[in-house]
Amino acid sequence: MSELGDLLEDIVSDVDGTLLFSPSGSLYERFEAEDDPIVVAMDDSVGADRYITLPLEFDDIRERIRFGVEGALDSGFVEEGDQLACAVALFADDIDMITRVRAGDFERSGVYDLFVNSRAEPEVIRNVLEVAIELGKKGQKGKRVGALFVVGDAGKVMNKSRPLSYNPFEKSHVHVGDPIVDVMLKEFSRLDGAFVISDSGKIVSAYRYLEPAAEGVDIPKGLGARHMAAGAITKDTNAVAVVLSESDGLVRAFSAGEIILELDPEEY
Repeated sequence: MSELGDLLEDIVSDVDGTLLFSPSGSLYERFEAEDDPIVVAMDDSVGADRYITLPLEFDDIRERIRFGVEGALDSGFVEEGDQLACAVALFADDIDMITRVRAGDFERSGVYDLFVNSRAEPEVIRNVLEVAIELGKKGQKGKRVGALFVVGDAGKVMNKSRPLSYNPFEKSHVHVGDPIVDVMLKEFSRLDGAFVISDSGKIVSAYRYLEPAAEGVDIPKGLGARHMAAGAITKDTNAVAVVLSESDGLVRAFSAGEIILELDPEEY
């Protein structure tokens, strides 16, 4: 065991900071007194002094760590070049893995900016992703469906689109995240057109045909009109877009004309 102990000591020795991903209260207390760790979790249940909101658990551990490190840099908790010990849960419910990374040693993925630096509130983007993921799991009457949600900068998005049918949300003041409203969104997703959602989560419209300029938008081969529209509208406005693909069943998020997040609903 001495060799294993030496290896673990090498991983954590002389680090400049510790990131705890969704720790238990008892584990946080053990670290708090000496290390002032940075907690990265979906909610601050441990009352951490330094806390970064994790909007999704991220099935890919690397993406979870990347998000936490980007958040720590953006929040000023760490600096470029800092050596960080990251403790995460891989197989167990509580933390069971430790790895070492150097802040700034990887390109930013854009995922942190999607949630933190978008016009739309992070909770709104998270709610929209949850609707798309749930729809991707269940579909409509056992069949896959596609859907497009455009979130933020709603006034400009409306100016760059036109109605395909009546707008069931025209005189309403409902918001994404309300369970009843989410059921409505899933039901209306059977029809063509995009949903337009405001920065604060108000559903502005359904059935919108997006008409932004697609020049300069490059999406992977095999992706269709919804993805091209999502790329174009996010390149032409300050909105972000969430697309559920009817062909492959994946959920993709777009910002500034590019795909920055890809999720398989069956893994959530």
